[in-house]
Amino acid sequence: MNTLVAAIQMQSLDDLTNNLQQAAQLLAQAAQAGAKLAVLPENFAVFAAGMQHQTAQQLPMIQTWLAQQAQQHQLWIVAGSIPCLERPNGQMVAENKVRACCLVYNQQGQLVGRYDKIHLFDVSIDDQQSQYQESATFEAGEEIVVIKTPFANIGLSICYDIRFPYLYQALRQQGAEIIVVPAAFTALTGEAHWQVLLRARAIENQCLVIGAGQSGWHSSSRQTWGHSQIVDAWGRVLAEQTQVGCGVVLAEYIPSELRRVRQQMPILRHRRLSETIKLS
Repeated sequence: MNTLVAAIQMQSLDDLTNNLQQAAQLLAQAAQAGAKLAVLPENFAVFAAGMQHQTAQQLPMIQTWLAQQAQQHQLWIVAGSIPCLERPNGQMVAENKVRACCLVYNQQGQLVGRYDKIHLFDVSIDDQQSQYQESATFEAGEEIVVIKTPFANIGLSICYDIRFPYLYQALRQQGAEIIVVPAAFTALTGEAHWQVLLRARAIENQCLVIGAGQSGWHSSSRQTWGHSQIVDAWGRVLAEQTQVGCGVVLAEYIPSELRRVRQQMPILRHRRLSETIKLS
């Protein structure tokens, strides 16, 4: 059965209430169009790095809101990333840090999965902010996560993860058919690499890839690229939000098309390097 899926593009600022109102409007729009899965972007609740601890303390309220949205709209919701003070095993995160957690809710509003961002964005680039050091605020996750749904197995990732192909290969190996990439790509890196990376991960792993991004200015020094899009298993861009700011990107996930691509080019059978080989 074909399923309509949605990438939600936002321009989150530092006001939790306003951001949730913005997200609610976009989720309602996706549901009204017939979507059964909606992916929110990274940092959808609050954008500023300096507010991560404050936001994490409001996690129970945000979780209640997400459950209500999923139930109200009969949507599977992949909740971008939210700061969490606890690890999946219940232990507290290292002092003065949080984890970037992607939470998944089913149509009944039940929390059915969590992925903690593995690769942290510690880089220097030639934009107005110049230096990014997520590891100063965030603790990295360790677990690869694939969620089973009635329409597809969904592999979870967040933003900078997309530069590490082995993660996506592992998601495919664990049965992923759709891979989600909630993100807040910078305007500079997004223009250069965002679509290239989304298409590459889709082609390499023969999965539908949903890239849900932040877009526009979030402060005087932070601008994100947006261009949320959905790419099929052949690497075709099915739909894209080209305008700056908020929007909903819709496309159909067609299981028969994904199976056709995989049957015609069975790349998993053709792999030669052992899973145990570590590339330096």
